[in-house]
Amino acid sequence: MPFLSSRCPSWSDDESISVRSVNNELHFFENNSFVHITGKVTGILSFYSSSSAGSQPCKVAVYVPGVKGGPSFVRLYQYPNFAGPTSALANKSFFKADRVTMLWNKKATAVLVTASTEVDKTGASYYGEQTLHYIATNGEGAVVQLPKNGPIYDVVWSPNSTEFCVVYGFMPAKVTVFNLKCDPVFDFGTGPRNAAYYSPQGHLLVLAGFGNLRGQMEVWDVKKYKLVSKPQAPDSTFFSWCPDGEHVVTATCAPRLRVGNGYKIWHYTGPVLHKYDAPSDGELWEVLWQSFSDGVFPEKTIKYQAVPSELGSTEPKPAQVYRPPALRNKPITSSKLHEEEPPQNMKLQQGGDKQLSKTALKNQKKREAKKAAKQETKPDDIQEKVQESHPKPVSPTAPAAATSGDPELDKKIKNLKKKIKAIEQLKDHQAAGKPLEKNQIEKLQKESLLLQELEELELGI
Repeated sequence: MPFLSSRCPSWSDDESISVRSVNNELHFFENNSFVHITGKVTGILSFYSSSSAGSQPCKVAVYVPGVKGGPSFVRLYQYPNFAGPTSALANKSFFKADRVTMLWNKKATAVLVTASTEVDKTGASYYGEQTLHYIATNGEGAVVQLPKNGPIYDVVWSPNSTEFCVVYGFMPAKVTVFNLKCDPVFDFGTGPRNAAYYSPQGHLLVLAGFGNLRGQMEVWDVKKYKLVSKPQAPDSTFFSWCPDGEHVVTATCAPRLRVGNGYKIWHYTGPVLHKYDAPSDGELWEVLWQSFSDGVFPEKTIKYQAVPSELGSTEPKPAQVYRPPALRNKPITSSKLHEEEPPQNMKLQQGGDKQLSKTALKNQKKREAKKAAKQETKPDDIQEKVQESHPKPVSPTAPAAATSGDPELDKKIKNLKKKIKAIEQLKDHQAAGKPLEKNQIEKLQKESLLLQELEELELGI
């Protein structure tokens, strides 16, 4: 899926179609002949081309940035049908898109668009704000709802083109697999990750934390969603699957890092099979696997037991937590900076309900207990309490609310109840998996104070 800059030309995967940018226009050429223009699109700044192998026609996705506060557009075309307003296969408009990155699936039936802004106006992130959009060639489109706020680190398609994986959220990041309806299929929970890599056959998925993280890797069986191994490759700047789907390579390369250059070849079950260290006066710049055509290496049965190796495994050893001298002879108390979320299967159950997270289950139990407490309170008891404070007859269908006689106090109580009701609605949205804004989270934190204040005011009536 090549990207066209303002200077360099670009080719489709089979090199039959090329394109270059000329004065905010895209000019297309065929068979490396640059004499005749075979297609033209105006007002476009970025270009991505899908694979056009075999008899499959080439698909093109173009990005049109918004002007003067207007929305940005991403349009999908089938080459060379660019003329006319109805020639686009799909058209998706959205705001908050200073720049985009687009990723086609292998079958060229859909594209994922990551839209980014330079500044996050909510102040939640220094690196701006990001949203993920799904656009299909049949005209369907949707915004991918990510349950955790924060940046999007990586987006990858499965080789089967029916699922995609997203790494997102403030650290520890979440990883979720979505289907073509943008519904979550499996949630891998939280952890130190910022990248995901599908095997060429699509049966294994590696979640990794490279760069400023410690190089933790998790190898998952995608069909069973079962953890296979957890090796660790610190200081890695490069990762790649072998075309056989059995081995991976990690490397520390210059110029990203000029110390400790070298590479390791691993089996996906964890052991290191081969290791190379660059000489002290040399540098390693690039590592590549030999390329093979699709289908040369069929999918094999997944192993869960580590294969033998002379170099052994690099399963991370449990690190000793530093304790200051004054606390070394005292009992150990556990404390965590972040509450870790375990993996959970998000597929629909037979009854049609989704499996809920721990937080959602806790909120659901609170709502059920509150509802049961209301049902236990009989209407007759409520009416008797009202009659004691108000001698006037009360209608059984519409009991009158208790008042203090002080309009200002009644107004405060009414406002407090309104705020508490709004918090209950936010808790329902949170339990349903909808992301909350920063100000909404602050409202949830004030619930106990509002309930205490309401109780004190009502006791004074």
